[in-house]
Amino acid sequence: MESESRRIHRPESGRQPAALPPGLYFVSTPIGAARDITLRALDILATADVLAAEDTRTLRHLMEIHGIDLQGRQVVAYHDHNGEQARPRLLRALSEGQSVAYASEAGTPLVADPGYQLGRAAIAEGFAVHAAPGASAVLAALTIGGLPTDRFYFAGFPPAQAGARRKYLAEAAVVPATLVFYESPKRIGRFLEELAEIMGPDREAAVCRELTKRFEEVLRGSLADLAERVRERPLKGEIVVLVDRPGAQVAAPGAVEDALRDALQEMSKKDAVSHVAEMLNLPRRQVYQAALALETPE
Repeated sequence: MESESRRIHRPESGRQPAALPPGLYFVSTPIGAARDITLRALDILATADVLAAEDTRTLRHLMEIHGIDLQGRQVVAYHDHNGEQARPRLLRALSEGQSVAYASEAGTPLVADPGYQLGRAAIAEGFAVHAAPGASAVLAALTIGGLPTDRFYFAGFPPAQAGARRKYLAEAAVVPATLVFYESPKRIGRFLEELAEIMGPDREAAVCRELTKRFEEVLRGSLADLAERVRERPLKGEIVVLVDRPGAQVAAPGAVEDALRDALQEMSKKDAVSHVAEMLNLPRRQVYQAALALETPE
């Protein structure tokens, strides 16, 4: 969340927000500008019995900006590394009839966020679960990216290992929708090069960084063009990558062979050929010939 130079005072409404009914409330928080939060989210943060957050410092700062007093309430840390320990405490509060508000680090909870297991556990035990919608990096990028939005697929962060990442990208390449990825600035150059190799250099894309923040920027063009531009000028900040839906040609050189090698480790040649042909949207005969070539000694 981008810091603000002055405290934001909520307008006087003439009434205090009503007490929350018991339940778990997932609260969306700004991805940059602190004003990008809803009035309902502020009411929930002001009245919830228990507050939880992926990063307690970020939530405390957000509440301070908006003039919300903790009133003696503690903020429980809930993240990937302590979920097993923190989750029983929050579920116990729900069982006692309290209201629990969980705030993401930035954006919408449960979207690339550790709150998933908390929501699943609360639902399994029969507690009410509510969403306080708001900022989302996915939707913000789709809004300004310039690519079709009638159908999109959120693919999240790509795997770190090269083999797993190539398989993941090959599978995503044939999805008939605009693709949405998260990636770090340290790996964005390599990622764009791999996208161009696997999905084709001419496929349209957009790189959106620092959304809603002071240095917000959107780079648009083909995957090959974007890879070259980022190679010449490294990027900083939070990054969302959009890739247009596939055209007639999807598989780049080497993609068929790589996909076949992965598939052949787990299935017969016949099944592997069918799987890869469907995955890469290619004629089965073409994939079968590639499989035969793999069997031929060099």
